[in-house]
Amino acid sequence: MANKRLMQLEGDFFMSLRKRLEKIKLGDKPLLNMSIGVPDGRTPDHVLENVKETIDDIQNHKYAGVNVRENLMQAVKDFYKRHYDVELEDENIALLYGSKNAIINFPSLFIEPGEGVYVPNPGYIDYVPGVKLANGEVYDLPLLKENDFLPDFDNLDEKELDNARLIILNYPSNPVGAVATKEFFDETVERFKDTDIMLINDFAYAAFGFEGKPPSILESDKNFETSMEFFSLSKAFNMSGFRIGFAVGNKDMVGALNLYQSFAHAGMWGVQQEAAATALNESDEFLLKQNEIFKRRRDKFVSGLREVGIPLNDIDGGMFGWVEVPKGFNSESFFEYLLEEQSIMVIPGFPFGSLGENRIRVSLAIADEELDEVVERFQSISHLWKE
Repeated sequence: MANKRLMQLEGDFFMSLRKRLEKIKLGDKPLLNMSIGVPDGRTPDHVLENVKETIDDIQNHKYAGVNVRENLMQAVKDFYKRHYDVELEDENIALLYGSKNAIINFPSLFIEPGEGVYVPNPGYIDYVPGVKLANGEVYDLPLLKENDFLPDFDNLDEKELDNARLIILNYPSNPVGAVATKEFFDETVERFKDTDIMLINDFAYAAFGFEGKPPSILESDKNFETSMEFFSLSKAFNMSGFRIGFAVGNKDMVGALNLYQSFAHAGMWGVQQEAAATALNESDEFLLKQNEIFKRRRDKFVSGLREVGIPLNDIDGGMFGWVEVPKGFNSESFFEYLLEEQSIMVIPGFPFGSLGENRIRVSLAIADEELDEVVERFQSISHLWKE
């Protein structure tokens, strides 16, 4: 039997979703899947060519060792300098086996049992399990539309603030599609830099900014006093199957990850490291095109729904839209309605927090021709929002 910390978790939502889908009868139309949280495109050709070359290198058939390859470390430094004018040293970088791995593990490495972690509401599903596995206290960080889905730190409970050790941010946001401003990060770093509270920005959707380039929190904390950032190659570079990312920033936070991984892992496969270095060094043009694809999809989806009066939030960045459900539904019942009546698969909003109870999350990682059909199907039921 697993220990109580693990058993307190409610199980992975997406695993339970598969079982629920077996009981739901789909409509007669072809299924349109708007639930997928990774880009639908192909990994860049120059990365794939690098994989083909390095996979035959006998050095990549052996233990990689816990140290990150020097060329990958340099690629991370060059990438952050080039894109954010942030200068990193080795002590500010930890290679990750996918950023989800760090999201789950980091609270156990950094907080003491009973200390608090602020988690965005609505926010990515896996933030809460990581805190619970650390025997930490989950504190609600409400993201409200009237505040542009940025937290209002002035309204947080003083007792919780006194006990808090971490604040998790996520911009561009999953699921609401909000993007933080540099001014927000400036003010947040200034507020917490001389406290016991540290900041994490989950920067998985860094490549997707439709009203301008999303800022890194490290642009506001160039001495890395209080901040760490998770960067994933999965979304930006269409490399979700590679399971690679990195943490950058505060040396104590990054150091905790590196220390843990020195015991937990025997080093990342050299082919993965070389592929990541190639992606970071040679894909700036690819990233621009990637953003253009998703901006075009954003424009089509938002204008198509608003044209017929379906309420949804602005999508300033990321890959997701946050759509209000019609009266008479909650997020779960409308999720089932869309599957049964329109053969559209979305994600109900309730797993993202209490503020998602009357919302659904839709993904823009869907082919353009399918997106046209999605818009038509939503438009055909627009009367539900007027009843």
